[in-house]
Amino acid sequence: MTVEVALAVMAGARVEHLAICDGDDENTGCVSLAQLAGLRESAAYTDRVRLRDVLDGGAAVAMAA
Repeated sequence: MTVEVALAVMAGARVEHLAICDGDDENTGCVSLAQLAGLRESAAYTDRVRLRDVLDGGAAVAMAA
């Protein structure tokens, strides 16, 4: 799932956090609306950034810069 899709899902559900699960429905993490909105505003953001990249720290590192 991309960050854009996650933001749309969160807006539709009116939630502040989104639990992320793997293919076996095991919880692998949680992202907040604020995290994703901040990432979207960063210079390194593209519409192809995936949630797994945020959880793995790849996009999170760009967001912190």
